[in-house]
Amino acid sequence: MDIDRVLRDLAAAGALPIVLELGLIILVTLLALAFAERGLDHMIRTLLEREKFEGTAQELSAIELQKRRDTLSGLGAGAVRAIILAIAFLMALRALRLDIGPAIAGLGIVGLAVGLGAQNLVRDYVAGTFILIENQFAKGDVVRLADVTGTVEDLSLRRTTLRDLDGTVHSVPNGLIGVASNLTRFWARVNIEVTVKHGTDLEAATALVDRCGREMAADPAWARRVLEPARVDRVSGLSAAGVTLQVLGSVRAADRWAASGEIRRRVATAFAEQGIELA
Repeated sequence: MDIDRVLRDLAAAGALPIVLELGLIILVTLLALAFAERGLDHMIRTLLEREKFEGTAQELSAIELQKRRDTLSGLGAGAVRAIILAIAFLMALRALRLDIGPAIAGLGIVGLAVGLGAQNLVRDYVAGTFILIENQFAKGDVVRLADVTGTVEDLSLRRTTLRDLDGTVHSVPNGLIGVASNLTRFWARVNIEVTVKHGTDLEAATALVDRCGREMAADPAWARRVLEPARVDRVSGLSAAGVTLQVLGSVRAADRWAASGEIRRRVATAFAEQGIELA
């Protein structure tokens, strides 16, 4: 086929400018897609790297960071791609000298319908994005979300799946999470109360509780789990039942419940041996 002859025929028919304009639109669209995806990937990588070194994502493994980066990149790339292609489609209609008014009106109506019908879905995805970027919690953490407490078994941009102590599985949409309480982040406080009867020698009781805390911290089974030995911090209450001693200590976050039970057991045993009665 004679290329020059085809070009002359297109020019004679007035179609050459349209073909060139369409070609330019296609070229610009391809470039925009490539640069947008690269820019988005760089932005997400920068955010996650900053969280890794300055924020709460320091304990995440490289595999977990990569998984979160891929999830966010996939979602963002899909949204950016849809916007660029929609703009390119409208520009192509205009290049073909077609009336784009109905197309814009149609897209507006569709966008309004989708926005009204899927606003909760969009809210869930936006909230999930920030949960991943800020590393508010991860799989395996024990968290309290929307009045539900449990272990995170699955985490996506759409929802978080928790399993509570009874084994019940709860699916919480991320958009409903107003406050996320992570119970297993780095360290936790042992915070228990010991109530003794009126007339008890408080100095002796306090010394005994403190000794139990030191012995627990020195125990090889607990030495690496206890960060600060449990001790009596103050007298926190007086009641008809007796005098309440507030016992505080610090342990690794995942051991908070086991440590509280262990110090209670040691205190109960020591009190029984010394004849100190609990209220």
